[in-house]
Amino acid sequence: MTSESDIVPDSERRGLIGALPARARPYASLIRLDRPIGVWLLFWPGAWAVALAGMGEQGWLLIAWLALGAFAMRSAGCVYNDIVDKDLDRLVERTRLRPLARGRVSLRGAWTLLVAMSLVGLAVLLQLERTAQLLALASLAPVAAYPFMKRVTWWPQAWLGLVFSWGALVGWPAVTGRIEAPMLWLYAGSVFWVIGYDTIYALQDKEDDALVGVKSSARALGRHARLGVAICYLAALLLWLLAFRAVRIEWFALLALLPVALHLLWQVAALKVDDGADALSKFRANRFTGFVMFLACYVVGTA
Repeated sequence: MTSESDIVPDSERRGLIGALPARARPYASLIRLDRPIGVWLLFWPGAWAVALAGMGEQGWLLIAWLALGAFAMRSAGCVYNDIVDKDLDRLVERTRLRPLARGRVSLRGAWTLLVAMSLVGLAVLLQLERTAQLLALASLAPVAAYPFMKRVTWWPQAWLGLVFSWGALVGWPAVTGRIEAPMLWLYAGSVFWVIGYDTIYALQDKEDDALVGVKSSARALGRHARLGVAICYLAALLLWLLAFRAVRIEWFALLALLPVALHLLWQVAALKVDDGADALSKFRANRFTGFVMFLACYVVGTA
């Protein structure tokens, strides 16, 4: 006989989701309401771009709109990912209790939620400058392709980097109305940052991924995972340095990146590649990386 604990994850019986009506909880789990780290990581590149571009007239209001957009689109992305992966999720220990995988949410319900979150994203899109709107719309194709990447390439983390960094391409023209070199350097650096932290995240699932045939950078790198993450983080720092130099040539532009570099160095040095709990902790630490990078962009962009 199947017990409730075999169907409903503990996260739905406590915290924010546990406080919701029972019928709403599977839908809250579907958008990962109890795990906001994905929203933060999607939000930061856009906030960096706004800050590095000097904030503009809207400033903090624009950042607030981007935060709402990050929540809506990350939620929509989670629902879409679970629709695509519902059969695969049943085979992986970490994902087997997801609402679609366990049949606690219907496909129709999932698609309805996806449409609702997309409409919130559309409301945010309408607040942006025209160039920013067009660039935001251009993200839909790579977003739609992402769930399939782990079936065709050993580096789905690189594709995620392209998607999760897209805010940098939107935030800059939302302030300036133009496509310029600093935003491209910022975006490129963010791509490598995402590859690094998502490789850390993928360390949790190496064994299950191998059993079901799912590819990842963590599996591709094997025992060289720490070195691979270090190279990605170094590339991110160098590209961000170029972005800062394109805005300010003064020495403090270089110094502003020091806290970011130290935090990324700590992640690499302290990472336990065979400890799933530690990998999750280091992955989540990138929320703070995003914050100190935002401070650096704000100092350089508004000084």
